[in-house]
Amino acid sequence: MLSFLKPKSGTGWNDRLKLGLARTRELLNRDLSELLRSASIDAVFYDELETTLLAADVGVAATQFLLDKLRRANCRTPEELRRMLRGALLELLQPVAVPLDISAYRPFVMMLTGVNGAGKTTSIGKIAHYYQQAGKSVLLAAGDTFRAAAREQLEAWGKRNNVAVIAQQSGDAAAVIFDAINAARARDIDLVLADTAGRLPTQLHLMEEIKKVKRVIAKALPGAPHEVMLVLDANTGQNAVNQVRAFDDALGLTGITLTKLDGTAKGGVVAAIAHMRSNTARHQPIPLRFIGVGEGIDDLRPFNAEEFVDALLG
Repeated sequence: MLSFLKPKSGTGWNDRLKLGLARTRELLNRDLSELLRSASIDAVFYDELETTLLAADVGVAATQFLLDKLRRANCRTPEELRRMLRGALLELLQPVAVPLDISAYRPFVMMLTGVNGAGKTTSIGKIAHYYQQAGKSVLLAAGDTFRAAAREQLEAWGKRNNVAVIAQQSGDAAAVIFDAINAARARDIDLVLADTAGRLPTQLHLMEEIKKVKRVIAKALPGAPHEVMLVLDANTGQNAVNQVRAFDDALGLTGITLTKLDGTAKGGVVAAIAHMRSNTARHQPIPLRFIGVGEGIDDLRPFNAEEFVDALLG
């Protein structure tokens, strides 16, 4: 079996989550512990705490939100401040911890998009495995027709999960996904996961193409896609926020998957993403559906705010 398909044995999800967030947690706890030992909780302390949060890629706006909460709480002891920080993080993250319910439609069509290298195709394989474990039937659409390796990679996941993959040697993404939706309807499939080619938001012609793919999906099945999922690489830090904004403007995102949290000290970007829409007309944040903390087949799970904060702060 390919190494990235092997499930880890002997470790539960919470342990893997804590291990995956170790670098971010060590950064936060080291700096926070030093601050609490060397200073009183005053203006200078909050300036230093701001630097620590920004270093973990919490982002300017989310950092200000957390600092405002802590200042208003008027914390007097290190224990009280840690408790209030945990509460403020939970308040920020709970609104994006919205599990994806695919039961409302059959087939439920999920279109996945993102930049090159974010882990989109791998995430599709893991999401397929997750829903199969929940008893759902799944079909994969190899809509990344630019990169031959993407089709081969998706077919490897299809074989591993024992699910069908609709692909073409040539043709455009919209045609492949159109065929996949019709196949899913004929086979009474629960979930269609549609891959698309990676693209940068600055590649305007490719952003127009992905809009076309979405329109074709709606023609194949009115009301679809039911989920427009952006896959993000946590290593990109604050650039991930720019990606969310660009793809949301183009497609109207309904969900986010954040991958590769195990390879970065920038896990605080989750807070930045959660805070994104708070000062816009669209106050409802984009749900963070899944997070990934490793290469194993079970290392992508639904986002749970309490689990995440516990793993982040220790």
